[in-house]
Amino acid sequence: MKNVRDIMRNSERVLNSLAKHSKQPDYKFERLYRLLFNEQMYYVAYQRIYAKEGNMTKGADNKTIDRMSISRIEKLISSLKDESYQPIPSRRVYIPKKNGKKRPLGIPAFNDKLLQEVVRMILEAIYEGSFDMNSHGFRPKRSCHTALRQIQRTFNGARWFIEGDIKGFFDNIDHGVMISILEKRISDERFLRLIRKFLNAGYLEDWTYHKTYSGTPQGGIISPMLANIYLDQLDRYVREYIQRFDKGKERADNPERIKFEYGKRLAVLKLEKVKDKEQRKFIVKEIKAYDKGRAAISCGVDMDENFRRLKYVRYADDFLCAVIGTKAE
Repeated sequence: MKNVRDIMRNSERVLNSLAKHSKQPDYKFERLYRLLFNEQMYYVAYQRIYAKEGNMTKGADNKTIDRMSISRIEKLISSLKDESYQPIPSRRVYIPKKNGKKRPLGIPAFNDKLLQEVVRMILEAIYEGSFDMNSHGFRPKRSCHTALRQIQRTFNGARWFIEGDIKGFFDNIDHGVMISILEKRISDERFLRLIRKFLNAGYLEDWTYHKTYSGTPQGGIISPMLANIYLDQLDRYVREYIQRFDKGKERADNPERIKFEYGKRLAVLKLEKVKDKEQRKFIVKEIKAYDKGRAAISCGVDMDENFRRLKYVRYADDFLCAVIGTKAE
């Protein structure tokens, strides 16, 4: 039996090698498909997905991921080498949403889950280093909580908000556009053909086959990564737009806030000179009143024509923009 630590270490070496080039925007990744012939990548993929409860759900092949053998991996690799591999249509189920509606979920077959995880690991190594800092969905060490913290930290002083939800995003991703985006960084036809196979695999519902002409199957291991690669184009557009939109270095101070700050400074100076306890209590209350009044007023002038800012945060297919400026802007 192979040493698990050695397997993990060797696979990490392969992925780290890809990640080193990820921040070079003009770098083209070649010969990725041959990485799928590496048995060790499948052991790592198995370790990563085995513990997830959803992966114990039976797919269209009526098998779960708790039974894996070397011969099974060898057969899968063999089918990849001659490109005879064809993903099995996922089994469609529906899960309830908070609004009472139901969301379709595709349960891939065991072999497809395993291979999708290997492909996902490769894509993550290639793209994670270049993803936008404002993107928080389906990424390592990022979540809805990090998105909320960013909003709390950077959206101060905003007057206008734009909330966006891309309706039916996962079901309407254009396959041609998806592949063309991948082609910007990946120069490996076999690898891209495999991803197209995943996209076109279709699904089974009530034992009826349905072909998929658009979208990524919700429930597929590779889908969140492909969605992020697709939406990274939106992130890049917004980032470039922000560079054109933002104006001025500092927002002009709010004169009302300055009044409270000046009043507080005078009260603090007075407190240093007064020794009578009753008078000191009165001045302390006065200082607290100044603090309360100042806190209720924004730092900058509401309409400073020489200053404007646009802030942006995205989590999956939901995004929020905050504007410091006029409604027209």
